Amino acid sequence: MLEMFTITELTKLFNALPGAVAQGLIWGIMAIGVYITFRVLDIADLTVDGSLGTGGAVCIMLMLTGHNVWVSMLGALFAGMLAGMVTGILHTFMGIPAILSGILTQLGLYSVNLKIMGKANQAINVDKFELLVSLRFIRGVPVYKNTILLVAIIVVLLIAVLYWFFGTELGCSLRATGCNDRMARAQGINTGFNRVLGLMLSNGLVAFSGALLSQYQGFADVNMGRGAIVIGLAAVIIGEAIFGKIFHNFALKLLSVALGSIVYYLVYQAVIWRGIDTDLLKILSAVVVAIFLAIPYWKEKYFTKPAKKGGNK
Repeated sequence: MLEMFTITELTKLFNALPGAVAQGLIWGIMAIGVYITFRVLDIADLTVDGSLGTGGAVCIMLMLTGHNVWVSMLGALFAGMLAGMVTGILHTFMGIPAILSGILTQLGLYSVNLKIMGKANQAINVDKFELLVSLRFIRGVPVYKNTILLVAIIVVLLIAVLYWFFGTELGCSLRATGCNDRMARAQGINTGFNRVLGLMLSNGLVAFSGALLSQYQGFADVNMGRGAIVIGLAAVIIGEAIFGKIFHNFALKLLSVALGSIVYYLVYQAVIWRGIDTDLLKILSAVVVAIFLAIPYWKEKYFTKPAKKGGNK
């Protein structure tokens, strides 16, 4: 009887894994957006908690008013870029610290999202609308409609476009801005413009992820982006910890972020399967991120031998 129970529980976990992979891929797009601000620009941007919901709200409302799914997702992308531009202007033009600029924009987006949807949440029926992805499209559908395959293709295409962009002169100047702001300015780079552009690009991807997520779960909610920054950072840190030593190319680093998001959701699903109180999942995520962020500091302070001064005698 105990063996049958174990097999049943393992079957439940196995059946839940495809959904976890699909969610991980969708949130992986958001995590790539977080990577751009956190690693490329060296900015902790909290706008994402609001812009994810904005992307979902815009996408769902456009579809409910009769627009094509691709048009709706494009609208979500531009709405996210607009949110990022607001944060960038607050930071560069008004001189407000980046983290506070993100908090202010995130706060304002709560009201914006409510106005977009007209209420706290809006549902969309997969049977009445041509959704690109859905929880129902995980199993028992043609290959070309499978959510995991479609989102994986989108992730690969986005990484390819970003890899090309960051190899251009503008993309390199953006990376230089995050690497050394003063040196970039000395080379004649407009660092203020680059920060705004980076924030727009990041939040555009986050909103695009929100558009996919709202379709996948069948609704957009005003609180759907709460804690998104923690999930994004967890994906970045997990991806770097697992794949950092083997992925050195920029495109592969972006891929590692998406893979880190998948790992995060697989662990998340395993935690739920083990019966751990779901109310504790957010604090567990926060602890994981804090530990992985602290590891480089601990390694340098406690495990690295100090360099000898004066050279060898």
